[in-house]
Amino acid sequence: MFHALLLEKNAEGQVSHSITSLSEDQLPEGNVTMAVQYSTLNYKDGLVVNGLGGLVRQYPHVPGIDFVGTVESTETDAVSVGDAMILTGWRVGEMHWGGYSQKARVDADWLVPVPDGLTPQQTMAIGTAGLTSMLGIMALEDQGITPDSGPILVMGAAGGVGSVACALLSKAGFEVHGSSGRPETAEYLKSLGVSEIIPRDELAEPNGKPLNKERWAGAIDAVGGASLASVLTQIKYGGSVAAIGLAGGSNLDTTVIPFLLRGVSLLGIDSVMCPREKRIRAWNRIAKDIDTARLDDITSLTTLADVPKLGSDILKGQVKGRVVVDVNQG
Repeated sequence: MFHALLLEKNAEGQVSHSITSLSEDQLPEGNVTMAVQYSTLNYKDGLVVNGLGGLVRQYPHVPGIDFVGTVESTETDAVSVGDAMILTGWRVGEMHWGGYSQKARVDADWLVPVPDGLTPQQTMAIGTAGLTSMLGIMALEDQGITPDSGPILVMGAAGGVGSVACALLSKAGFEVHGSSGRPETAEYLKSLGVSEIIPRDELAEPNGKPLNKERWAGAIDAVGGASLASVLTQIKYGGSVAAIGLAGGSNLDTTVIPFLLRGVSLLGIDSVMCPREKRIRAWNRIAKDIDTARLDDITSLTTLADVPKLGSDILKGQVKGRVVVDVNQG
């Protein structure tokens, strides 16, 4: 028997949660059984735990889109018992039971090895948020953007995605500007290497002009909506924006003028179904580039019992940095 955060839905459509004892025969299908060590908290986890977004189709359900652990048993030669492996994405925690549990059963193809230089806890401090940030940074670099190109704006800089993006960009030598709606996070953002802080309201109020003064060579955007529309008008000639989130809304009211007159690129970043080899490349790059001391500074540790409250907090923009969930404590 093992413990898991279990979601159940009643006849009225209300979703409830509880820490429940389960047996291995209740786990879903898969060819690898994992002993989970840590999970983490992402915006999508907040949606799932609160029964929002229509992401879960079948209940009861175990949420948690990320986890790290060791292989306990396997029906394939792709992994071996005792291997330390990470899982992010692949609809785990949505369509398939996830990591808010002491055990998980998954497909071996969804797993990637813990890279040298990172502890299991640190991989979850990075999690989907950090992996997506690195995929966004790699996409900007593939467009030819370098530290010499100019400053990079990180939108939603104090959140999980933004925090890791700021730390990675700063370590890579970029001048980092951060947008945030929380003035109290100014010192925190500076500790991540942010040299200029842009109030969120400044970006969330478009002035109606199809082009504005060129300010940034690129941007990592976890916000979307009006802020993204505003930033597109301020990207330098030939610059790019990596779109990786929609905390500020999914609509995009803009014009094609930045794309036509400045050659701006809008790059869509998906970490859920990202090919395995690209994931491994990104994780190895993170292990090489991340300042682990800085990562530890922006990370807090919690337990399964705290996840429901934190899931509500993250939807309100009240979670700073990264939250790691120790599924074997509390």
